[in-house]
Parts: sequence; structure tokens; C-alpha cells
Amino acid sequence: MPEQQQEQQHRIVLVRHAKSAWPDGVDDHERPLAPRGLRAAPLAGRRLAGHGWTPDLALVSTAERALRTWQLMAAELPAPPEAVHDGRLYGLDTGEQLIALLAALPDPVATVLVLGHNPVLHEAADALAGEADDPAQAARLRERFPTAAVAVLAFTGPWQRLRPGTARLVDHWTPKGG
Repeated sequence: MPEQQQEQQHRIVLVRHAKSAWPDGVDDHERPLAPRGLRAAPLAGRRLAGHGWTPDLALVSTAERALRTWQLMAAELPAPPEAVHDGRLYGLDTGEQLIALLAALPDPVATVLVLGHNPVLHEAADALAGEADDPAQAARLRERFPTAAVAVLAFTGPWQRLRPGTARLVDHWTPKGG
């Protein structure tokens, strides 16, 4: 009888950019972080580092507020990966589009971090989470996904099989709610 191959374990870390400022005359894509965002982004990085959730790959929106959030988070990680600045993350319209992007990842990527924008991140996190380790966190996730929020999901199998409801919510953290 042939030995069964063990299913691959993957982790998805979805992070919404930290709180941004709205300076007059600045294009949306170029908006900087607000003081609150400058404080929250490192906290999100510390949350990941404290749980050992350092990604193999970071996909980061090209918006200034996302790039700066990643810079501040990455400084808190023990071994941050090089970030791929992905313009698609700024223009996605639905959580389904983000799930399709994740489903196209190469299987050697064990943990991917996606740093982008709402409502897409919230839709994707809520759609993917078929189960949850903590029902209270799942309830909070369904309600909202504020700036600098982090959702960590576990998925078993090849990336190409990632679909809504196929992941488990491992953690949902927000700067204000823990």
C-alpha cells in the first residue's frame, strides 16, 4: 500500500494598513500614515513576532500607507521576508479576487502575509474562515476589520484548493481590542 502524502499546511496573515491621514491635495494612493497608524503598525508586527507568525512572503499594496505599515511591522519581525509590492492589491474590488490571487501562490510558500485595504481584506477573511479556534474572535471578525487589524488563518492542502470556508481562523487581533 503506497504511503499517503501528508497535506501541506499553509498560513494566511491578512493585515489592513494602519490608520492613514487625509491631507488636502494628496492623492488617495499617496496618503501617509496618521500618528495613530505610526503607533499601531509596530504593535501588529510585535503580535506576529510574539506568536512566531513570520511570513515567507509578504504581498504589500503599493499605496503609501500600506508600504509604510509594512516597513514598521517588518522592523518588529525576527527575519522579515522581502516584500513584493503588488499593485493589484490596491485595485481589488472583492474578497473573492483576493482569494483567487492566494489560490495561485506556489505551494512552497508556507505563510503569506497580505497587507492591503478594506473592504476586500474583511470580505476575504470572513469568507475564508469556515471554522475558528475562538468563537469570540470569529464574531469580532464578522463585525469589523479596523485599521492595523490582523487575521491569521490556517489552511491545509495545496493553494489551488483554497476556497471560501476552507480555512480556520487562528487569530484576529486589533490594536484597540487585543
